[in-house]
Amino acid sequence: MAVYTKINKKDILFINSKFDDEKIVSFQGIKKGIENTNYLLKSKNKKFILTIFEKRVSNKEIPFFMKLMEALNNSGINCPKPLKNKNGNYLIKLKGKIACIVSFVEGNDKIKLNSKNCFDIGKIIARMHNITKNIGLSRKNSMGIKNLNTLLKSIKFKSKKFYNLEKFLTINLKDLRKNWPKKLPNGIIHGDLFIDNIFFSKNKLSGIIDFYFAANDYFIYEIAICINALCFDVKKSKFIINKQKVKNLINGYESIKKISLKEKRSLNIFCRGAAMRYLLTRLYDYSNTPKTALIKIKDPNEYYQKLITHNNLSSYKDYLI
Repeated sequence: MAVYTKINKKDILFINSKFDDEKIVSFQGIKKGIENTNYLLKSKNKKFILTIFEKRVSNKEIPFFMKLMEALNNSGINCPKPLKNKNGNYLIKLKGKIACIVSFVEGNDKIKLNSKNCFDIGKIIARMHNITKNIGLSRKNSMGIKNLNTLLKSIKFKSKKFYNLEKFLTINLKDLRKNWPKKLPNGIIHGDLFIDNIFFSKNKLSGIIDFYFAANDYFIYEIAICINALCFDVKKSKFIINKQKVKNLINGYESIKKISLKEKRSLNIFCRGAAMRYLLTRLYDYSNTPKTALIKIKDPNEYYQKLITHNNLSSYKDYLI
């Protein structure tokens, strides 16, 4: 979440005219995240999230996200539920851009996860996968392995800090594309399960947010994303894989849904692919985000370190022992 597009009281009046729910009385920009503009909206008794879609999301794909969140809600997954306006639609036009309002998920993201948290996250991921494998919705993964070469070419390697990375990334991405597995269990994945998209209340997992990278892909790729995002510890600016967290994440997942042997054998390449994806997106944001944007840019070096870690691992067992 972030703020690229600024709104004012006049825009709030416009929003109030479009929805039958309680009238919005206050609003505040949310700085966390990268992709879209987000505001916390408050009425007298409720809270909502306003999302204005900015980039990397096609307008024609936005109804997919709305239907997915509603379907997950209806199946018992606590996630934002999109509000329908007076015309029965999820979407409105605001500041010349497509926008939506969703329910507020109570709880907070944690600064640091413990192993029990990772087990619970594994369980809810498996529950979501069991729902989405037969959900009847479909969206190509815009951040899939086939799209990363275009992203790499769009990065401006001007900063001295990252000047020598281009050759390294080109070689690694070529190897990933050549060896990327095929024909594995698949369905809709969340695709961006970072620590700030997972909420807890009294140390219990209370909900999942930010489904705007959800797409059809391999389920094991979701686990690989989570290993990268959730199962590393930081010690003196060094990112070190925590294999106990990995083990608990996978055990939680397998308590609901089994992982096949073929999936387990492919874990390393998916971990490398996930690290490559986030390294490239962070490099892109580092070199292309406007200085006027109310946003905190995340350090690409984190995912450079993680990619190096995965390059030094190989088998499924390497992640557990």
